[in-house]
Amino acid sequence: MFFTTLKLAIQTSVSALKANKGRSLLTMLGIIIGVAAVIIIMSVGAGAQSLILSQVKSLGSNLIGVMPGKSDNSGPPASVLGVVITTLKYADALALDSKQRFPHVLGYVAYTKGFGTISWNAQSYDTSLSGSTVGYLTTEGGEVDYGRFFTVDEERNLSRVIVLGSTVKKEVFGDSNPIGQRIKVNKKTFEVIGVMKARGTVAFQNYDDQVFIPILTMQKIVTGTDHLGLMRIKVDNSVNIKETISDLEIMLRERHGINDQTGKSDDFTVVNAAEALNMLSTITNALRYFLAAVAALSLLVGGIGIMNIMLVAVTERTREIGLRKAIGATTAHIMYQFILESIFVTVTGGLIGIVSGVIVSFLISRIAIYLKYAWEFSVSPISIILAVVVSATIGIIFGLFPAYKASRLDPMTALRHE
Repeated sequence: MFFTTLKLAIQTSVSALKANKGRSLLTMLGIIIGVAAVIIIMSVGAGAQSLILSQVKSLGSNLIGVMPGKSDNSGPPASVLGVVITTLKYADALALDSKQRFPHVLGYVAYTKGFGTISWNAQSYDTSLSGSTVGYLTTEGGEVDYGRFFTVDEERNLSRVIVLGSTVKKEVFGDSNPIGQRIKVNKKTFEVIGVMKARGTVAFQNYDDQVFIPILTMQKIVTGTDHLGLMRIKVDNSVNIKETISDLEIMLRERHGINDQTGKSDDFTVVNAAEALNMLSTITNALRYFLAAVAALSLLVGGIGIMNIMLVAVTERTREIGLRKAIGATTAHIMYQFILESIFVTVTGGLIGIVSGVIVSFLISRIAIYLKYAWEFSVSPISIILAVVVSATIGIIFGLFPAYKASRLDPMTALRHE
């Protein structure tokens, strides 16, 4: 008996919706957009997360980073946010040369960064300036295409030599051989001694669109600074990272006069690749769920639209309701019919939204892969199940009031309704 009644109510609901196809489609639109938005944002968030994490992983799991400024549980060091902190010095990097104190360190590179204009003859090009130590090749893994990288003596003697990234070489020199040529960096003359092999973008840094200058030359001649922006240390094995970090923190505290007597707190932050990955995963997950929650607000708007349309439907079908009640339909039957109509609209809209969201997400992933990004196409089954459940729930919640209003109509009054 129950299933017969349910079947009849479904048939009646479908017939009523078919009678107003245009209105039914517009009613679904809010749900379609809301569900599609949630699916797309979750998928794009997962793809962006995979891109970010793959970029960090590409640097290697045996790297340690040292940044100026102390981080805390509430966020990264202020230097990451663009605040200039001058606590790290060139001498701090040189202390890493002690093999006795740092037996597991294979190499290190210290950086100070800037921007400048490279000019040669009538050509000029704006690019990134990387003042670095000679350990760049060992630590970062870059290769010289032709020419050479600068030496330790050139690093420490303020030599005006420069190594070009492949993009800078192409933009400034074209097919000409730049080795031995004199160029200007922010109006200071340098001799080109090498060109790096093309490497592309790694960890969101374009390794080809930059030039490399000995770090002391960069500090004293180009930027007029005496501090470092970053140090990277390469460890022989990832199992020795924890020990190396401990040794590194002890050394920096000694050099910076940080101890119980002085009462000073750490003015540096040491992180390894695993910690960076965990931090990035936490941040990107939080962003994904926040954006999905914002997108889900459109489902609420869609639900309100459904309630409004169902209230209009109750008014339009007052005589029908009165007639059905007059021939024996109960209050429960009327409620079932209008709630089922509401659920049918929302679930159908939800299914269309899921399909639309998956298709758009797939197209976005194809475009990203075509542009050579390490993008993973991922649609979470949980997001699909959640979309269907939420759609049905919205149908029930926002269909209750119109259904209740329809079920409470007096048959005689309804039959007299014009």
